Amino acid sequence: MTFKNFKLETDADGIAVVTWDIPGRSMNVLDETSASELEQIVKQTTADSAVKGVVITTGKEAFCGGTDLSMVERMSKEYTWALKEKGEITANQMLFEQSRRLSLALRSIETSGKPWAATINGLALGGGFEITLCCHYRVVADNPETRLGLPEVKVGLLPGVGGTQRVPRLAPPRDAMMMLLKGDPVTVDKARQLNLVHAILPAADLIKAAKDWIKSGGKAVAPWDEKDFNLPGGPIYSKNGMMTFPGGNAIYRRDTYDNYPAARAIMSCVYEGLQLPIDSALRVESRYFAKILRSNEAAAMMRSLYLSRQELDKGSRRPKNVPPSKIKKVAVIGAGFVGASVGYISARAGKEVVLINRHQENSENAKTRVKSVFDDLIRRGHSSESDRDATLARMSATVDYAAIKDCDLIIESVFEDRSVKSAAYAKAEPFLKEGAIFATNTSTLPITSLAGAFKDQAKFIGIHFFSPVEKMMLVEIIVGKNTGDAALATALDYVRQIGKTPIVVNDFRGFFANRCVARYIGEGNHMFLEGVPPAMIENCAKMAGMPVGPLSLSDETALDLRLKIMRATEADLGPNAIDQADKNLMVELVEKQGRFGRKNGKGFYDYPDKGKGRKSLWRGLADLQPKHLDPDTLSVEELKQRFLVVQAVEAVRTVEDNVITDPRDADVGSILGFGFAPFTGGTLSYIEFMGTKKFVELCRKFEAKYGSRFTPPELLVEMAEKGETFYGRFASNRQPVPA
Repeated sequence: MTFKNFKLETDADGIAVVTWDIPGRSMNVLDETSASELEQIVKQTTADSAVKGVVITTGKEAFCGGTDLSMVERMSKEYTWALKEKGEITANQMLFEQSRRLSLALRSIETSGKPWAATINGLALGGGFEITLCCHYRVVADNPETRLGLPEVKVGLLPGVGGTQRVPRLAPPRDAMMMLLKGDPVTVDKARQLNLVHAILPAADLIKAAKDWIKSGGKAVAPWDEKDFNLPGGPIYSKNGMMTFPGGNAIYRRDTYDNYPAARAIMSCVYEGLQLPIDSALRVESRYFAKILRSNEAAAMMRSLYLSRQELDKGSRRPKNVPPSKIKKVAVIGAGFVGASVGYISARAGKEVVLINRHQENSENAKTRVKSVFDDLIRRGHSSESDRDATLARMSATVDYAAIKDCDLIIESVFEDRSVKSAAYAKAEPFLKEGAIFATNTSTLPITSLAGAFKDQAKFIGIHFFSPVEKMMLVEIIVGKNTGDAALATALDYVRQIGKTPIVVNDFRGFFANRCVARYIGEGNHMFLEGVPPAMIENCAKMAGMPVGPLSLSDETALDLRLKIMRATEADLGPNAIDQADKNLMVELVEKQGRFGRKNGKGFYDYPDKGKGRKSLWRGLADLQPKHLDPDTLSVEELKQRFLVVQAVEAVRTVEDNVITDPRDADVGSILGFGFAPFTGGTLSYIEFMGTKKFVELCRKFEAKYGSRFTPPELLVEMAEKGETFYGRFASNRQPVPA
């Protein structure tokens, strides 16, 4: 039988080599075709008496990048259809059987009576890693790029083809739970330490080693099918088990606030499954998988964090009329903390980088900072000296603007001041080569007004990096009124080449991310002035799903900078453009109390010297509150909702203002850019899964109680009346993903 995604060859010793090599793709993924063909291969090799054993390997550099969630999304859509057409019982049974199909196929590998060996090189993630776990022998390449893991929880799912049952039967329970709940992949050495693989060898020796194991009598029985099998951590109700699961439950609640059904289901799968024989345990897993797949959280996270993000990463917002560009050399003007980081990620992506500062010493300091970042990575085993040296060799530091003459892209990252930026443009423009694109890294200043100081405005665009640049995956690309398609295409190509995720927004003060973040921080300040205890403000924000509280975030972004931005906005747009009570609070903290935030060790929080110890809320905060509310009289649920609703309303305003034209940008941008509760799928998905009508009703309630910042925009009211969704109304703005 001929297969599309696999090649099956049996050698003279009767060993079948199954090579996974999906045509036209750089990496294998567990898609519908692969799942179906693997099922057929298992049946065929099991029935063929000439086959003595099976080796499954890859024809690509990596074994498998994970499960194709388009397949999972299709299952969800079919369930929705069946629920409507055939009723709940039939729909639930159909979804369970679909969830179970591949799990049964992999289980048949274990019980085939023939030894299966897996050879792993590069990535083996998600469903791909689960395939290797059901093999009787796993040999992995001694390759620093190799990673094994189950990242499903990061997109609102749980491993559905055996991962929650096989990992905790191989690895110590605490390590297994950490791997499943965090979703982070492990290195080769860690995988061997956890008993997830049997041997580590050079990549060239993997298939031979797998065949030798089969020929030497490799046992075709999984450990859990042995009569004398014992769990690595002992029985659930043993002393060790009772130390693991109650503590794990506490950690789960601390980290998730019970916002993530998939994480809860993983814990239940492991706890229940380890008390059962493997076949019953796998059935439990399939039931939980089917249950989670029906949740709003899974649908929202899959759409935003996998499907939409993948589409944006592949260039769905890129103008189709512009040929692809390869940015070879980049200049960064203003190589301070952020600028040096931009230079670092550009050089690490293989580009030549010129760092330009007013003083040579500052330019050299930027390179020194890059070296210190690398040294830290090397200490933690995440990089090498050769990688560091090669990256630094691609970077040069100077004060001479003439150095940009052969650069394809120039990124200005000077102080957030129009006059300073204009001066940099004047110095740079005479040296720009034909076709070069000029970008400004600004977080608030309108691009169109900045472009007024630039001669060829079609080549001028905004590229807003989020700090810390090395860690933050989002880049906000801002299109000015006169920005041309070539500039947009080049910016998107560059962001893709440095491995970041881009969103495209139109010009407006604060753009998208900072407008929403300002509302989040402002709501925390409103609560503070209302008399809500500061600790309650912070904790309720985190309970709502935000990564840090608004008072803490204010400190991180600098209180004095926030006051400066408020005053600049007021000067440009008038006193009604900002909240005066909020401004007065900033004046009190910054100018009267000398509290600038983390930068000077005191803001809403006090910070220990040199990072020793933990930060703590400043005890003097109570004196700045006009009144003090009794926390026992406050609704935690309402406080949580206020944080999410005020950001979501602002996101709708950005749609109404034509800043956001594609809902994917708002959802992906809000999660990656400022940590908007990932379980919601992002700011617009939060509204969509609640229902626009219900959301408008909630806005009206908060508007009456707290003010106009909760007033639902006319667009949202209209959508609620028509029963529309953002992904339905703006579907025409979403371009298909390039092949």
